Amino acid sequence: MASIWEYANPKKFIDTTDKLLPWISILAVLTLVVGLVWGFFFTPDDYRQGATVKIIYLHVPSALMAINAWLMMLVASLIWIIRRHHVSALAARAAAPIGATMTVIALVTGAIWGQPMWGTWWAWDPRLTSFLILFLFYLGYIALWSAIENDDTAADLTAVLCLVGSVFAVLSRYAVNFWNQGLHQGASLSLDKEENVADVFYHPLLLSIAGFILLFIALVFLRTQTEIRARRMRALLTRERLS
Repeated sequence: MASIWEYANPKKFIDTTDKLLPWISILAVLTLVVGLVWGFFFTPDDYRQGATVKIIYLHVPSALMAINAWLMMLVASLIWIIRRHHVSALAARAAAPIGATMTVIALVTGAIWGQPMWGTWWAWDPRLTSFLILFLFYLGYIALWSAIENDDTAADLTAVLCLVGSVFAVLSRYAVNFWNQGLHQGASLSLDKEENVADVFYHPLLLSIAGFILLFIALVFLRTQTEIRARRMRALLTRERLS
């Protein structure tokens, strides 16, 4: 555990992520390109949904990352509250715009997929509604960070907001299980083979998900580095003003 907390040191974090970023970025591009090209161009149309089903390669990974980005922010916020490590707070801040973007992609692709399937672009389905609320929490989280000048105070308040918003992150994932009503289908990937998508769609979907995960990690690393440097710059400017 002692070695893990070494990365709470900003310099150690930047030095380590600088080495990892090129490799993670290359892997992200490769898996995304292979997964999306395979899925969109080399899989058949579904017997019921036709070519529309291929939006699964964007919708499912982005929805998965939208939820897990918030959960990552929750873990980072808890570390900040308990250990007061600034890198964790800045990592949570860095992840928020990425998670919000993933949520938008999931909502838009879900609407495009839902219109021909359900006959409507939007329905106040439990999962869709909780997902929309999650997006609003993302916007609130980003706005709260921007509205407060003191970074430590902003980190404290956004950590509390993150705890509350986690309820909707969980609901977004399990709403179909909690409520047996609604238009949204169950999970596309499951430990139960009966619930999984067909094998012909399954493997490119896994690659697309891997690509989105690697892309998220790369962007979080990059944005966290930027946040650390911005914090240093603000601290230097403050010292100059005081002197």
